[in-house]
Amino acid sequence: MTDLTDANWRKPKRSSAQGNCVEVADNLPDVIGVRDSKDASGPALRFRPEQWSTFVEATRTHRLN
Repeated sequence: MTDLTDANWRKPKRSSAQGNCVEVADNLPDVIGVRDSKDASGPALRFRPEQWSTFVEATRTHRLN
C-alpha cells in the first residue's frame, strides 16, 4: 500500500461551505489519494493516475454507467 504521509490534500473549488466534500492529493508519484474531508485521519482511497483520469473524465461527460 502506498504511503500518503507526504500527500498535499486539497478540496475542490466548489466544495460546500460546511466542508462536506472529498479531498484529493495528486502530488505523489504513481498514486492519487482521495479521502473524506470530515475525517482527515480516516481511510483514504488510492488510485493509479490513469484510473483517476478515467474517473474524472467520465464524471465530466456524465458517462458513469
